[in-house]
Amino acid sequence: MAAGNPLSFLHVSKPEIDLPPGTDLYSPPVYAKGRENFQKLIAQDALRLDRKAGYYLYRQTMGAHSQVGIVAVASCDEYLKGIIKKHELTRPDKEDDRVRHIVVLGSQTGPVFLTYRASVALDSFVNERILEQPAVDFTAADGVRHTAWLVMDEGGVEIIEREFAKLPALYIADGHHRSAAAARVHQSQLSNPEAAWFLAVIFPHNQMQILPYNRVLKDLNGMTPAQLLEKLDAVFVIQKNTGEAKPKAKHFLGLYLEGAWHTLTFREHFARTKDPIERLDVTLLQKYVLAPLFGIDDPRTSKRINFVGGIRGTAELEKLVQSGEYACAFSMFPTSIEDLMSIADAGGIMPPKSTWFEPKLRDAMFCHML
Repeated sequence: MAAGNPLSFLHVSKPEIDLPPGTDLYSPPVYAKGRENFQKLIAQDALRLDRKAGYYLYRQTMGAHSQVGIVAVASCDEYLKGIIKKHELTRPDKEDDRVRHIVVLGSQTGPVFLTYRASVALDSFVNERILEQPAVDFTAADGVRHTAWLVMDEGGVEIIEREFAKLPALYIADGHHRSAAAARVHQSQLSNPEAAWFLAVIFPHNQMQILPYNRVLKDLNGMTPAQLLEKLDAVFVIQKNTGEAKPKAKHFLGLYLEGAWHTLTFREHFARTKDPIERLDVTLLQKYVLAPLFGIDDPRTSKRINFVGGIRGTAELEKLVQSGEYACAFSMFPTSIEDLMSIADAGGIMPPKSTWFEPKLRDAMFCHML
């Protein structure tokens, strides 16, 4: 992807591409190369340092979907106190990698994707400002358009700060490792005021687009297709062979088996709980199907299950099963942003691979220098 393109930010975020094959990805020369490449982009004016403090507005347009976030730095202390709420566990090795990346670069180059319960005042301000001339506007190779505006006037800055002061919480949508790593850097650099903050793009909840995170299974755990359907009948009402690939609502799933789609609807008593985690489709599938029928107790570590982001569509599930590499696939209905926020409010942790946010934030659209 970066070949022949010295301006590709992959030279900074994946600097091993500029080192000999076989280089240890976590060795000091990799991080040092990232810093060297980063400084080169700054020296070439490919990245421009804004001397004046302010905010940015960042709009992403993907097909018919558009979302506008406010680019800012968020408080590491508020993250540590749980005012900026998380819903996922992090892996220490991934945190360590991100910490070293931030420290050696002296910059946060990948923003955390935050959300808040939409505010009429902020919506009104943003809708007015995006009518102005943007500072950056381009369409990337994947067809997603990225547009940014500066907000550096006193009046605009004051409105954003006043309205955010009224919000009780922010929620991490995507970027749990980035925020955890930033908090660790802050704790190790208490004398550095810039390290007390992490780079974020903050979107109203009603503009978020969550796609499903689908499941593919390597085998049927010794069952024949007919035996599997028979066992599933205890958990679901099944519409065989004429089912839809994409579930139409919560508690509906698609099952691709032997070249046909079946629509599965959870029997009512399974989904009756008020617990926000227990009523998620991904939780119900794990608890009543993947563990007892397929013997997959821990989907994080099992080699018999894989996860396919919804951006790849249900045709990808058909292809994987038809190739013989997988025995069946489950297509999911997307988890809602309301479910995510209510779980985070309760201090809960969502099951792995529950959400797929799209479009993704671009690394290096914005950087926060430490």
